[in-house]
Amino acid sequence: MLGQWLDWTLDGKSPSSQLGRFKSGTYQLHAPGILEITPTTVQPTARACVFSAAIHGNETAPVELLGSWLSAIEAGTVTLGAPVLVIIGNLPALKAQQRFVTTNLNRLFNRELIETGEEPDRARELMSAVDTFYERHHTLPKLHYDLHTAIRDSLYTRFVVEPFAETVIDPEQWQWLAAADMQAVLHQHQHSWTFSHYSKHYHAAQSFTFELGRVAPFGKNDMTALTPMLTLISSLSAGLEPPTKPAETMTFFQVKHELIRKAATFSLCFDEDVPNFSRFEPGTCLAKDSVAGDFIVGDTPLHVVFPNAHVEIGARAALLVVPTHVA
Repeated sequence: MLGQWLDWTLDGKSPSSQLGRFKSGTYQLHAPGILEITPTTVQPTARACVFSAAIHGNETAPVELLGSWLSAIEAGTVTLGAPVLVIIGNLPALKAQQRFVTTNLNRLFNRELIETGEEPDRARELMSAVDTFYERHHTLPKLHYDLHTAIRDSLYTRFVVEPFAETVIDPEQWQWLAAADMQAVLHQHQHSWTFSHYSKHYHAAQSFTFELGRVAPFGKNDMTALTPMLTLISSLSAGLEPPTKPAETMTFFQVKHELIRKAATFSLCFDEDVPNFSRFEPGTCLAKDSVAGDFIVGDTPLHVVFPNAHVEIGARAALLVVPTHVA
């Protein structure tokens, strides 16, 4: 059943029973793309884990990764020892193999959300599912890994974004992420209303956005490179302590500016295919905007992450970051 769940979700099929058993626990289908698995025995070091993917519909590697992990759970090669909420986020966009349908789902995870439509309604459904899950397992430490792939190449192929919130990240997390072969960490500087931010801000969870390589269609992803990430997810779902590696093996960055598109007449002053974390020297013009004016790099060199000139007006067109010390 667990190995078939992703296929059924994409095909729009609903099994006859929403409840069932596997070797080390039980499952419940709460809604399309929302699956909860509960262990027969909760391990002493277990966390209440949320693993989410396809918040952007064209990001398929995380879906394949979760599929491999669920198949291992069902086969019994991984024993479930922690409760896990598994989320496949934007189902219509995933079926269409596009980033979103009408608007970016990963900017909508705010309890003050008033917009209506397919993606806002889905954001409310996912927020409610997370709220209910964490309340059900309120005695356990909370964790949320939101899995993505980037739309462009990167000088660091696999990296992590730490959302901004008052919750302090446990030092062991950096060691786990390093062992999972993450190459860089980006600390956000303000609230951003992403899905990982939701869990950290509202629930004080240990929460991150993972960028696991570049966007590719199903079957075209390099899953071998994600084997250490699969080990991390498998360890956490087993309720065990994951492998560790010194945090210093990763490069850390801090956001200094968010480049926001203010006008219809807007452009970035570099090639569209420039890799994430590319460096620009002082005096370089990075953007032209008929409302906000030109953005010129000041005295400190800046690295660009997630540049996208085609975002909606009022949306973020790039993050501008600088190196920082290990958290």
